[in-house]
Amino acid sequence: MSDSSVKAALVDRMAAGTPVGMARSVRALSDRALAWLFIAPTIVLLLAINIFPLLWTIYLSFTDYRANRPHADVKNIGLRYYERILNDTDVWHAMQVTAHFVFWTIALETLIGFALAYLIDRRFRGHAFWTTVILIPMMLSPAVVGNFWKFLYQPQIGLFNYAVSFLSGIDPWSFEMLGNVHLAPWAIIIVDVWMWTPYVMLICLAGLRSIPNDIYEASEVDRASAWRQFWSITVPMSMPFIMLAVLFRGIENFKMFDMVNLLTGGGPGSITELASITLKREAFESWKTGYSSAFAIILFVTVFGLANIYVKALNRVKQR
Repeated sequence: MSDSSVKAALVDRMAAGTPVGMARSVRALSDRALAWLFIAPTIVLLLAINIFPLLWTIYLSFTDYRANRPHADVKNIGLRYYERILNDTDVWHAMQVTAHFVFWTIALETLIGFALAYLIDRRFRGHAFWTTVILIPMMLSPAVVGNFWKFLYQPQIGLFNYAVSFLSGIDPWSFEMLGNVHLAPWAIIIVDVWMWTPYVMLICLAGLRSIPNDIYEASEVDRASAWRQFWSITVPMSMPFIMLAVLFRGIENFKMFDMVNLLTGGGPGSITELASITLKREAFESWKTGYSSAFAIILFVTVFGLANIYVKALNRVKQR
């Protein structure tokens, strides 16, 4: 018996076991209706996982609910928490720290990632091996990366201080990356750039390899220099991919938590306390559930609004 006959027999057996009413109903459905029938459970599950927690958070932000007092009376306090957050100097400090972190990580990751992508796109000998090596950091867990770099930053036994000492001649015990208020913000930036530059590199590499070779050949016929080709062809045609990488990393770094929490915990003092760390402290240390819910909604609206503006700019660049 051939495979086709076996499959046909199985189909006939399944059809025979299907109730007549159900079979008629299925035959009457269009392809679009069948597609919605299959994806409906997934959509319902996604709505339950994403939409309900958002709506519940919005509701809690207007109340004085505390998670450690679940049986206490819950009072509706309106916009009081939103007003308090917008006038809280600690919150604005956390937002400034977050903005500093996001700006410098995106700037460095974009520059280094695009440079690496440009070099790898030259397809030199061993480029496949070095591409794999460069991708290793982004394959690691942020928790592993945080603990790994916390060890590297130790001034007595860590390798980072000794590497800086070897290159600059500075005493390796004369500075501490995680304990110095001036160096700690740059310590977390270095780790994030080390971990996520390969991600930006991959997106930029996709953009570089989407450029048709005919364009470069035509520019060579017009005697355009390599520098001119880079600024007039490579950068403009890769710009949508670069902007896409900036969008993804901006969203992720705005809500960065685990790696920074393991490295510094927001210290020394509050010099590296990102908005996400402040949110965690208010929610799970002070147990101000309503207050932290309002803060979470403000962060969500901020990211959503900035991302929406940025996407419109990205669409304009794509249409050029």
